[in-house]
Amino acid sequence: MKTELVRRLTPEEEELAAKRDELAQLEAQLADEELALASLKAELAAFEGEYLRRIGVLYSELDDWNARLAELRAERAATPEARSEAATARAQAEESYSAAHGEAAQVQPFTLSPDLKRLYRDAAKRVHPDTASDDADRARRERLMKEVNAAYGCGDEGALRRIIADFDSSPEAVQGAGVGADLIRLLRQLRRVRDRISAIKVEIAVLSGTDLAKLKAKADFAATEERDFLEEMEASLRGRLNAIRQQFEVSSSGGA
Repeated sequence: MKTELVRRLTPEEEELAAKRDELAQLEAQLADEELALASLKAELAAFEGEYLRRIGVLYSELDDWNARLAELRAERAATPEARSEAATARAQAEESYSAAHGEAAQVQPFTLSPDLKRLYRDAAKRVHPDTASDDADRARRERLMKEVNAAYGCGDEGALRRIIADFDSSPEAVQGAGVGADLIRLLRQLRRVRDRISAIKVEIAVLSGTDLAKLKAKADFAATEERDFLEEMEASLRGRLNAIRQQFEVSSSGGA
């Protein structure tokens, strides 16, 4: 009876296996972190769009009335100070109008379906640039990751599926090299992945601390109490608009 000999792994091969396991775990974590960041960006962009469409246009109208009032006063006072105030008010009105009617205002509501999140995570885990083996591979993955983020931001599940399928069937998806080279490559990949995870955490913290994120948090909290936070802001702004229109009418008719 033949005794089958099992070759023991060399220390280098054992380390390589351990690093592969570590990289697999970090890649999964990285995909989760990228998903969290992409979701936060998409949710904030969608909220900003809704805010600008509902609230931004009212602020724009309010600034326009303020500018009209300042211009009326400048016409009557005919002083450099009054003209300067009017010019400043008009510039603010134009800036508000641009913000309320620009690209950010066109972003539509974003719905995070379980399938969309799963597809993004799968795609990010496959194509992430920080898991590249060399510079050429990294450049290719950076292009693909931009496509993944764009598809996710649009809620395009079909595009994510196509990216995954194309990547899995590409020649570049087949890998193979010696133990020493693989180990060096893995160590570099591990360092890049760790660095990217750290960078994502910082970016999420920064985004979460923005005025837009704080405003969205207030809206989300109001929703838990079955209140529409933006609707409440609208009501307040419409009251201010009525007041300034009346003030303008009084001033234009010769009142104080």
